[in-house]
Amino acid sequence: MFTSTFDSKLTKVEFYQELLIQLNLLLSGQRNWVTNLANVSSLIFYGLNSIDVFKENVINWVACNLIKYGRGVCGTAAETKKTQIVTDIYSFPGHIACDSGSNSEIVVPILSPENNKVLAVLDIDSLSKGTFDEEDKIGLERICEAIAISCDW
Repeated sequence: MFTSTFDSKLTKVEFYQELLIQLNLLLSGQRNWVTNLANVSSLIFYGLNSIDVFKENVINWVACNLIKYGRGVCGTAAETKKTQIVTDIYSFPGHIACDSGSNSEIVVPILSPENNKVLAVLDIDSLSKGTFDEEDKIGLERICEAIAISCDW
């Protein structure tokens, strides 16, 4: 059984370093993408809500079922293959409101290491405006790279 703990006083940079270590341990020996994405989602949500920087600010609600390329924040990240940091979702043109409690968001594309094809997106929402920044972008892009190489897609 895998257990995870995070020191509540970690900075964002320290948190993402620790998250990557734990993620690699969690994914070790498992290549099924469904299993891995479910476990990684849980690890990320638990981790973000364990540290003081994010405590009880990151939400994990059911998302919209299907979003087309180029629509909303997720579709824009998929179409451009670039991380989208939205400090205020109500100022993002074409934002799709899957959750009325969300006020800011970061969406990171998970790209195939073989052909740069979009495999999935990691979408994290926050109750507060301006929650995510460049440190989150860098940390989560590393997480998504690890996910991409750890799964049989």
